[in-house]
Amino acid sequence: MNRRTLTSIVAVAMVAVVALTTAGCNSAECKKASENRKIERLLSKMTLEEKIGMLHANRMFSSTGVARLGIPDVWYADGPHGVRYESVDNGWTSLNWENDACTNMPALSALAATWNRELALQCGEVIGAESKARGKHVQLAPGVNITRSVLNGRTWEYFSEDPYITAELAVPYIQGVQSKGVAACVKHFALNSQAIDQYWISSQTDERSLREIYLPAFDAAINRAGAMALMPAYNKIDGLWCSENKYMIDTLLRGEWGFDGVVVSDWNGIHNTVSTATTGTDVEMGTAIKENGLYAFHNYYFSNPLLEKVKDGTVSEEYVDAKVRNILRMLLRLDAIGGKPYDTLGMGAKLATPQHTAVARKIAEESIVLLKNDNNVLPLNPQQYKKVAVIGVNANTKFSLGGGSPKVKAKYEVTVLEGLRNRLGDDVEINFAPGYKLLNRQFVPAKHHFTNEFDRDFPELAAEAVEVAKEAELVIFVGGLSHEHGMDCEGYDRPNMKLPYRQDELIAKVKKANPNTVVVLMAGSPVEMGEWYDTTDAVLQCSFLGTEGGNALARVLYGDVNPSGKLANTWSVRLEDMPDIKFGEYPGNGKEVHFNEGLLVGYRYFDTYDVKPMFEFGYGLSYTTFAYSDLEIAPVWNGSEEEFEVAFTITNTGDREGSEAAQIYVHQNESSVMRPEKELKGFEKVTLAAGESKRVQTTLSRRALQWWNAEKDCWIDEAGKFTLLVGASSRDIRLTGEFELVK
Repeated sequence: MNRRTLTSIVAVAMVAVVALTTAGCNSAECKKASENRKIERLLSKMTLEEKIGMLHANRMFSSTGVARLGIPDVWYADGPHGVRYESVDNGWTSLNWENDACTNMPALSALAATWNRELALQCGEVIGAESKARGKHVQLAPGVNITRSVLNGRTWEYFSEDPYITAELAVPYIQGVQSKGVAACVKHFALNSQAIDQYWISSQTDERSLREIYLPAFDAAINRAGAMALMPAYNKIDGLWCSENKYMIDTLLRGEWGFDGVVVSDWNGIHNTVSTATTGTDVEMGTAIKENGLYAFHNYYFSNPLLEKVKDGTVSEEYVDAKVRNILRMLLRLDAIGGKPYDTLGMGAKLATPQHTAVARKIAEESIVLLKNDNNVLPLNPQQYKKVAVIGVNANTKFSLGGGSPKVKAKYEVTVLEGLRNRLGDDVEINFAPGYKLLNRQFVPAKHHFTNEFDRDFPELAAEAVEVAKEAELVIFVGGLSHEHGMDCEGYDRPNMKLPYRQDELIAKVKKANPNTVVVLMAGSPVEMGEWYDTTDAVLQCSFLGTEGGNALARVLYGDVNPSGKLANTWSVRLEDMPDIKFGEYPGNGKEVHFNEGLLVGYRYFDTYDVKPMFEFGYGLSYTTFAYSDLEIAPVWNGSEEEFEVAFTITNTGDREGSEAAQIYVHQNESSVMRPEKELKGFEKVTLAAGESKRVQTTLSRRALQWWNAEKDCWIDEAGKFTLLVGASSRDIRLTGEFELVK
């Protein structure tokens, strides 16, 4: 064999090896190995000072990169309803850019009311795309904390009291954000349920409740959606702040769930250097350490103090390296290392596009909940009423810049009043009267809690509203809550569940002046109903609806859109009926708050103890009607499969198209431990033309039957019979069927 032939054979063999190697690199293991090699190369070239620089803020919304290695500063943006306006480097003041106005998406509480996974995906895609256009690497959303207390000022920016629907909507939201090359940061991990004493209160719950109620959405965010970042909560758990809680961060998140992304602190969420540095928290943002009135980023716990602790041997450099690896890994997955610096020119053209605002309107439309519609008052006929009175401050209020951290400078925001005028045009005379006014108090009271701040009326404004109502053929009252401190606002719990500024009295006066009154309550958390409710034919509820909110509400009121929203939180008759109040404790003793209700959060309590709510979980009416039939489930399940099928038929029995969110609950007939009466384990939303039927087929996982065994530290299921309940709400059950788990 000559040299040329031998060389050719070797060359062919080498090509084959290269081809095999390249093919092998398509595997997840090979990609991860390549990723790790890149991380180690970058890490080996960095000085200790450069590593430390990556672990803390260098501006209000960024942390330091290493320019000489092509590692950019990491830019963070508040969410979850849009991209926060650009602010100065050392403070919260807006830079007043002309090209940072974005789409203000509906609140997560509104998104939850759609019961629509596809809309959750689209919502995430819009926010991810606009975050990318603004040069952000991390979108600080979504919040998936469970609504334990309806008084929590952040209820409006969370999904639900139920872990299943929270997870089912958070997963596509996260996937949507990250599909655009932006990391989603799921928060606030965990047991963040109140603003009162939130910076020092220790949330105490048993392990089973933690696993079954408060952790499933975080688990799904990490293990199903692949969230690249996570933010610890402000509160303590078992006496340790979440940012330094080794069980929560190291044992559970990093160990059991295998999370290899970035753990970034909330602003003022870190309290010391050594205990937090030796835990798996990676980045410190926004600590209130100041010099000469300015934030002293160089003196943050993870800045010079950490550098000194590493140099003197108190903290091993390995802890620093581990944190830097996580940051580099996220940036590599975002393809953000070695790229060109971000250019802000022209980014405004990618914000609040017609496609994005169309998604915002669709979410808003599907989120509106029809609570009551006696005598089929709704939908309204624009030809019937030519003189309409619109009463209530919320009809003429824009909400995008309020509520705490989710501040969005909306490119535009259509108020309810504007939406009605857009829908009705010049053919209908619309007269507006506020009836009351917002106090917009901005001071910080003791312990972040208000008492009786909103128990006042405005006689002159109320009298004006009554006169406007008398002169109208129809009244549309638009009230509810706002983003004032002490209502639906970060940092402040509500004092009670009542409508502020004596709106109950105002509605009663307006109704007396004009019985033909429709009430719209805009609130991201449940409120109590006044005596006016019993004599009011039509009541709608919505959360904060964003950019296209006014147009969306007008389209629902006048029948262009059939309402399909359903409540994702139980509305009790009164505050005292809520389980956190009934069992105690809320808000705790200032040091600890014990979740004595355990598993019985929201509807789990109301249904288990047969307490009648005002509106049950999953409740929502339509302008049409639906019938359920022909439930099919496997009668015997051998326990070896990981999922099983359920099927049933839904028929639109009315005279117009509509959408129905059918809900699937599971009840274990006999159990060795206490289990709630029923638990949501599936849902499907279907759209049907008048008279149309559809066969709904869905899959339930084995987890739907399981409970957490704290002694064995695992999920288990027990042999026996289960009841499957399918219905329009947790209390409007249309179909039931039994099946057996045989082991």
